[in-house]
Amino acid sequence: MAKGNKGGKMHMTGRALAIAMLCCVIYSAMSINDPSDRIYLLHSDILYKNYQDPRAEVLVGHVKLSHKGCIMYCDSAKFYRDDNSFDAFGNVKMLQGDTLTLTSDTLFYEGENLTAKARGNVVLTHHKTRLLTDHLDYDRMYGVGMYMQGGTLYDDDNVLNSRWGQYTPSTHESFFTDNVNLENPSFTLISDTLFYNTQTKVARIVSPTNIETDDSTFVYGMRGCYNTNTGEADLTDRSYIIKDMRRIIGDSLHYNKEKHFSEGFNNVVINDDENMCILYGDLCQYDNQTGYAMATDKALLKEYSQGDTAYVHADTLKMFTYDLGTDSVTRTIHAYHKVKLYRSDVQAVCDSMVSVQKDSCTYLFGQPILWNGGQQLFGETIHVFNNDSTVRLIHVINQAMAIEQTDSVTFNEVSSREMYSYFTNGQIDRNEAHGNVYVIYYVTEDKGQTKLFMNYSETTKMIMFMQNKKIEHIWMPAATCSLYPVLQIPPDKKHLKGFAWFDYVRPTDPDDVFNWRGKSAENVLVAEKKHNVPLQKLNKNGRPTQQQSPESSQMSDQTAPSDRSDQSDSSATSDSSVQSASSDSSSQSQ
Repeated sequence: MAKGNKGGKMHMTGRALAIAMLCCVIYSAMSINDPSDRIYLLHSDILYKNYQDPRAEVLVGHVKLSHKGCIMYCDSAKFYRDDNSFDAFGNVKMLQGDTLTLTSDTLFYEGENLTAKARGNVVLTHHKTRLLTDHLDYDRMYGVGMYMQGGTLYDDDNVLNSRWGQYTPSTHESFFTDNVNLENPSFTLISDTLFYNTQTKVARIVSPTNIETDDSTFVYGMRGCYNTNTGEADLTDRSYIIKDMRRIIGDSLHYNKEKHFSEGFNNVVINDDENMCILYGDLCQYDNQTGYAMATDKALLKEYSQGDTAYVHADTLKMFTYDLGTDSVTRTIHAYHKVKLYRSDVQAVCDSMVSVQKDSCTYLFGQPILWNGGQQLFGETIHVFNNDSTVRLIHVINQAMAIEQTDSVTFNEVSSREMYSYFTNGQIDRNEAHGNVYVIYYVTEDKGQTKLFMNYSETTKMIMFMQNKKIEHIWMPAATCSLYPVLQIPPDKKHLKGFAWFDYVRPTDPDDVFNWRGKSAENVLVAEKKHNVPLQKLNKNGRPTQQQSPESSQMSDQTAPSDRSDQSDSSATSDSSVQSASSDSSSQSQ
């Protein structure tokens, strides 16, 4: 009885397995025989069986096949009806809709997985885009064509070559790797890996890429994109752009070829080898055509054209270049707000600055202070004239004051309406003060080690001769002088009006230019009120009249040193005023 039950169970299991296998066969047959999945033979001049390949139907002459909306033509083919595939030979053409065409010498097509393997003189055409190769695998399911033995993509003016690549017609996206080369009449792009969209004409950069344009601009990018139509590039990962002898590098860059414009963000460096200067900032702009450059956010100009390097920091720096492309290139530098300059021989602070290379002159505005060794100059405006790599002349205009530190508590001081400091080989050798001149000068002995008297003088003009950065001799015309022993100086005579020693704002080294320390409130200069010039006009009778214009120009009654010579000579008696004071001090000390 038990054996019978066991046999019945085995019989039932066998039947279930047979039914399952039969269902699989039926399902497989149904899937193959589904009309929508079948490959259809639409035409052939000749059809016959080949005993060497009995599974194939041999098709010869004007062969036309159809599969899922795709029409295929060829000279001859082997049609494997049971496998739902075929091999096509000679003048093969595959049409998908009215936008995609694939031609080749040979095509191996599998209907089950919708793959076409084209070999020999393969051309994939999608709208105006053509892909040429000798070896292409096209996946109809995902709409991707892929080559692995070299190919070329033609898209309008762009020609892309690579060892390996793929193209997706539905998204217009293509991907290239291994020796990628993009040729265009206006540029050449070389990379190892590149994405390219045939609709937007944008190349996406994902590896080190070199772009050289027809105007000799060189662009290097690690990451970003390049619009092949407009010539615009957006790059990241410390990319850089080189034009002639100028280079801009930054964490991210924007480049516009048509406008000759570059813009950098974060840790940007503009290196101008022709003018021997470097511009830094977190936001920089540069115009390749005009040579205009701008930097802000941690802006710094490093200028080394005059031998010694000058460091200039401001909220905003701008550089204008003139006569670009000639042998007489010059530039003008504008610095705005909280300007600090450091050079080994000269340091300065001010609110704004303009440096004109053509005139070898630098103009300082807005509470300017300038130092040279132990000398400090300040006033409403300062002009600095250079000679090659050194300072030649410093002109201080309005409320001018020159101070020389003699020790930690005493100073030689001069104040006047305007002042001139002359330099030889970078060393100051003469100071001139003009208009309302006030002087404090210490008379010393033992080569300046011992101070005997303080000489206080008032005059119209003064010339101070220097030697080794120390006062050697002072000349002035008729003057009012007072001589005070060092221990008997009145408190109100120890310093001139407006005296201030600004050592706390002086830049100490190149890095210190980033640390702004402004003047204390009590030492801020208030600009002197300028006199309005009356304008002359003619009345109805044709006679001249004077009328005060609300928009009349302003003058500061400034006069150059040469204009003061007659006045000085006519009033000058001798320089005995200071010399006699020195001799009197010597007799008193004896």
